[in-house]
Amino acid sequence: MNGGPSGFNNAPVTRTFVIASAIFTVFFGIQGRFNKLGLSYEDIFRNFHLWKLIVSGFAFSSAPELMFGLYLLYYFRVFERQIGSNKYSVFILFSMIVSSLFEVLALALLKDPEKNLITSGPYGLIFASFIPFFFDIPVSTRFRVFGVRFSDKSFVYLAGLQLLLSSWKRSLLPGICGILAGSMYRLNIFRIRKAKFPKFVASFFSRLSWPSVGSSSATQGRNVVGSMPSYARRQVERNYPSSVPSSIDPPEDSIAMLVSMGFDWNSARQALVHARNDINVATNILLEAQSR
Repeated sequence: MNGGPSGFNNAPVTRTFVIASAIFTVFFGIQGRFNKLGLSYEDIFRNFHLWKLIVSGFAFSSAPELMFGLYLLYYFRVFERQIGSNKYSVFILFSMIVSSLFEVLALALLKDPEKNLITSGPYGLIFASFIPFFFDIPVSTRFRVFGVRFSDKSFVYLAGLQLLLSSWKRSLLPGICGILAGSMYRLNIFRIRKAKFPKFVASFFSRLSWPSVGSSSATQGRNVVGSMPSYARRQVERNYPSSVPSSIDPPEDSIAMLVSMGFDWNSARQALVHARNDINVATNILLEAQSR
């Protein structure tokens, strides 16, 4: 499971966040200020270093955390493709703000004098993303290793576990806060799942980030089969002779499964209609249309 097509196609917000996180981490690493990025009771309630709440949401405190963190952020781009860049921007903001509030509350309750009780990094966003990952991303393959059952999702869980325990309680606490934030989003607290930014705010990330390689968002909403060149369309029809458009609307869960693989909603629906709601045939149609 790779989260859909490679690269940051149709995921400009994720691309911007990944680049920002890498730049912040490298910058503070060069400055040798990793040990000053974490949050503590002294920072928030006595010295009022509120700027750390913002900076610590981007920069990781070590190279291994950066490696696993960027991998998970890159994988979770599938959610931006699924719900759109606008709503995903809301998800990022909500996850980071709510998880930061939980972290501040934890610091107030623990009153631990230890410096940097909470490690830095976008733990709130990463572990909030595990909630929709658990509920909305289907398992595509299963296998056994020494009698133990695994799935393609297991590798993502293992990477998350490694990141969660990377600094023991310093990373465990922000990870739990992120899971709580993701659960609140899932429960649609304050109807947050319907919230959207104004269009000019959402498009800011597209203008800010570098052009993506491969297919672009301009392909969204096209007629997957109808827009193919005649020779390619004949090949699809030859390979899938039963693919006569169906009058039955495709099931929403089938569309959602294709969207979770990185295809846009309209193309997924059209492919299912042409494939008579056979999700395997629809997937092949979409992949052939994408590779032409």
